[in-house]
Amino acid sequence: MSSYEFPFNERIRTYLRLEDLFTKVLHHIDIGHEFNHHAALVSLLQMLDLIDRADLKVDILQELDRHKMQLSVLRGNPNIDQTALDNTLASIDQCAVTLRADHQKFGQSLRDNDWLMSVKQRTNIPGGVCEFDLPSYHHWLNLDVEQRRGDFDQWLSRLMPMYEAIRIILQLLRGSGQVLSLVAHHGAYQQQLSGNKPAQLLRIEIAAGDCFPEVSANKYAINIRFQTLDFVQKPKTCDSDIAFKMIVCNFTGGGHH
Repeated sequence: MSSYEFPFNERIRTYLRLEDLFTKVLHHIDIGHEFNHHAALVSLLQMLDLIDRADLKVDILQELDRHKMQLSVLRGNPNIDQTALDNTLASIDQCAVTLRADHQKFGQSLRDNDWLMSVKQRTNIPGGVCEFDLPSYHHWLNLDVEQRRGDFDQWLSRLMPMYEAIRIILQLLRGSGQVLSLVAHHGAYQQQLSGNKPAQLLRIEIAAGDCFPEVSANKYAINIRFQTLDFVQKPKTCDSDIAFKMIVCNFTGGGHH
């Protein structure tokens, strides 16, 4: 199965982008080759542009508080696994405490690092971090892998609580919503939404094959068009009937944007 996710608002879009970048950073750090560590650092520096918004920390903390309130109501509910519930609530508490204890803006310690900022400036230029452009960076990439990993640990230490919080929020969001088995006739599907409980995330699962979904959605309607790609010309609409699964996720129940 291939899985696709489409956010309905800017906040969830930012969370998904940060989750994607974090996943890549951690993957590349783990592999450890100098090319991987270059890719990890480029993704880490891209993250800084996303977390530049002053209200991101406030957003995340409000979201954690809202989830905590809604989950706390489920204590004692016989249909809910109480151990899993307690673990989730403990994780939310831990994240919130750590985030509140750090009074700096997200990523401030990285912005204060002149060397990292000089690398960031050059990464915006195509091929801009060649050894003749930035000998110090070439030197860093040639250091022992464990030394570079140690640098990454230090650079990421202040960002990991944010990643942990985003992971919890997205996990709870993905776990909400009903799985619907549907068919897109001639590759197209449309559904009206009630609008009184705004959706936050749309998930689509489709058997691995030739088609992929293109989605345009707002709080009133979802439009899905399945496309096929020959990698030479632009995508074409699939003419056949496509079976797929759709989940409209909305955990918070409020109209918060």
